[in-house]
Amino acid sequence: MTSPRSTLSPAGTDSPENLAARLTALADARGWHGRTAFHVGHRTWTHGEVHEFAARAATVLAGHGVGPGDRVLIALPDGIAWVAAFLATARLGAVAAPVNPELPADDHAFMAEDTEAVLCVTGPGLEDRFAGRARLGADQLVALAATAEPAAAHPVDAAAPLYVQYTSGTTGRPKGAVHRHGDPGTYHDLIGRRLLRITADDVTLSVSKLYFAYGFGNAFVFPLFSGSSAVLTGRRPTPAAVDELVARHRVTLLYSVPSAFAALVTDRGSGHEACFASVRAAVSAGEGMPDGLSRQVTEVLGAPVLEQIGSTEAGHAFCANGVEHNRPGTVGRPVPGFEVELRDRDGHPVPDGAEGEMWVRGPTVTPGYLNRPEETRRALAGGWLATRDRARREPDGTYRHLGRADDMEMVGGITVSPLEVEAVLRTHPAVREVAVAAVTEGPGISRLRAFVVPVAPVGNGLEADLLGLAREHLAAFKVPRSVSFVPSLPRTPTGKLRRHLVRQGAW
Repeated sequence: MTSPRSTLSPAGTDSPENLAARLTALADARGWHGRTAFHVGHRTWTHGEVHEFAARAATVLAGHGVGPGDRVLIALPDGIAWVAAFLATARLGAVAAPVNPELPADDHAFMAEDTEAVLCVTGPGLEDRFAGRARLGADQLVALAATAEPAAAHPVDAAAPLYVQYTSGTTGRPKGAVHRHGDPGTYHDLIGRRLLRITADDVTLSVSKLYFAYGFGNAFVFPLFSGSSAVLTGRRPTPAAVDELVARHRVTLLYSVPSAFAALVTDRGSGHEACFASVRAAVSAGEGMPDGLSRQVTEVLGAPVLEQIGSTEAGHAFCANGVEHNRPGTVGRPVPGFEVELRDRDGHPVPDGAEGEMWVRGPTVTPGYLNRPEETRRALAGGWLATRDRARREPDGTYRHLGRADDMEMVGGITVSPLEVEAVLRTHPAVREVAVAAVTEGPGISRLRAFVVPVAPVGNGLEADLLGLAREHLAAFKVPRSVSFVPSLPRTPTGKLRRHLVRQGAW
């Protein structure tokens, strides 16, 4: 992941494989320069303005010591500074490391050290996070880029490293998955163009942020490769903010995660909301969508919900529903160009209809984790990625997601799927969210407990109602011994449940 330093290529000799140069050339060829690319607050940025600004920002980064092969840590909220910093890094032949700006200081310190970042581009409030490393504030980058000369793109090939994206760390220390200059174009071709049928007239709103694999494809890659536009917000929008943004910008594609979709439908009627009249499709990823929620979201939006599954290592989705083939309750079929196998714990393929762990092979699967050769060998075997997701292949070729391999709970020597228990408890109208885990209650004793986020203040008898519901629909060993009512569940910034914290019984 390192390469020798070299000078910038002379002006006018842009490399066609360099992502920044490729996107600029595409906008030139398609006549997109005057079309809106991003809506940021009350300001719009056209495709032409974005690429010109990014070329100037590249000169600013070069002036701060960034050269080909160097790594630039980008700790910014979604906005034009994020877009410019990423494209500028790509233009220089350097490697971007986009990270969540709201992470704890220890995580930021680890990622800066892990990437050996020569420059950290950050927003306000992070001035003291990266001691000993060069830092450039977002406001400084924007101000200096306004008067800088544009830089030409450094020649690279499609396999050259473009960015390092960190896993969400649901089970331990995050790992940096390396992706290449050719990968974003493949995301768009296989998913944006073929499955979602994105055109230049689409307007995107992604609840997932740019520094996550899901949001990166939705709100950065797809708009820039299709000539369409995306709405960028600094913080994760509330349901009320989603309503307003969709209505104001006439959003056509709404991307979110199940927990956020659940919040969107809470306290609404069952009919279609007028503010969503422009939405033609919603996309859900990050976790499996609970039974019944897809139908509720479809009723509120007046548009289909397309479930998909992806990973940081794959770059984006590897299995997905599309606008022309959508089977609710499944994560669809393998994305064109990808292969999916279900294997047992010993790595042997399982027959159709049987449950197994998903192994994936495809054009954008990471070549490896940064500085993690042993973990790379464990996760990648012969080009196949062990996703640790459990699934079952349906007769029509779609896959039904059954949770993570590390989701399973052991109670009294019997393996229990918490998702099955959660699905039953979630049918109670007083339950907003629920997580079930085996919680240690004494030496060698673990008992199944349900943690419930109620819709309203808890009344007498709700715990008994929920346990009775479980007894009615589940085998006795799957019934929780108790229910704890909590204000929220521990989730990653991507919306994934942190089951390892739930198992501790407190967070």
